[in-house]
Amino acid sequence: MAETRDGANKAFDSTLKRFQDKYPKAMENLEKDRDELLAFYDFPAIHWIHLRTTNPIESTFATVRLRTKQSRSCGSRDTTLSMVFKLLQSAQKRWKRIKGFDQLKLVVDNVQFRDGERVDDQTGRDAA
Repeated sequence: MAETRDGANKAFDSTLKRFQDKYPKAMENLEKDRDELLAFYDFPAIHWIHLRTTNPIESTFATVRLRTKQSRSCGSRDTTLSMVFKLLQSAQKRWKRIKGFDQLKLVVDNVQFRDGERVDDQTGRDAA
């Protein structure tokens, strides 16, 4: 992973060039979504690990999915919802706390970050 957006853009361009002939449609889609794929550089660096993975969501619902598949007919809708609620309540005991939780207020307040570092010049900042 590149430390800066410029480094990521260089690596991105290299990847596009390398695989363009073999996977033209895929490279076209990647190029189209470049800004979205590199958006995490606009957040605090400590949050990057959380922004670049869907594992917390996948692992949480894997528990629920496995349990509901085993008990195919759970009865009523309310019974199923109660079971899912209890499974998620139990799963949350193993969840890790978000790193850099104290910096979430800065993100909510629309403080700008560049390459994971806070930008001190906020003159061009849009009001939230």
